[in-house]
Amino acid sequence: MRSGDIEQFIPHRGAMRWVDRMLEWDEHSVTVELIVPLDGPFHESGGVPVWIGFEYMAQAIAAWAGYCARNRGEPPRMGFLLGTRRYTAQTRHFAPGTRLSVQARCEFDDGQGMGLFACRILAGEQVLASANMSVYQPDDAQAQKLLAS
Repeated sequence: MRSGDIEQFIPHRGAMRWVDRMLEWDEHSVTVELIVPLDGPFHESGGVPVWIGFEYMAQAIAAWAGYCARNRGEPPRMGFLLGTRRYTAQTRHFAPGTRLSVQARCEFDDGQGMGLFACRILAGEQVLASANMSVYQPDDAQAQKLLAS
C-alpha cells in the first residue's frame, strides 16, 4: 500500500512522534518519511546527531507493527527496542530540513512478539545509516506487568 496517516499506526504523539507519514507498507516491510526538524532538544551545531536514527528506525518498526495489528482488527500496541547491531552511519548529523526515508524490513518474527528488522535511513538514494534492530511486542497483559515493575 502507499501513503498513509502515520498516527493511525503508531502510539507516538506530539513531540514524541518523530516520523511524519508512511510511504509504503506491506506484510514484511515499511517505509516512513520525515523531515529533519529545524530545531529541538537534540540539535547540535551540525544538525540532529546520527544516533537519533535509532528512534527513527524504531518508529518505522512501530508503524509496521501498527499496520499488521490494524489488519488483524486490533489497535496498535506498545513495543520495546531490545537492541541494535551493526549500526553504521555515513554522516555525523542529519541536516535540518532534509527529507529522510526510513525503511524497516522484518527479517524474523517468532510469533510470540520477538522480531528482528533490517533498517536503513536514506536521503534520496544515499544511505545515511543502517542497522539491525531487535524488538519485543508483548501482549497487553505482559506490557502492563513490565511497566509496573
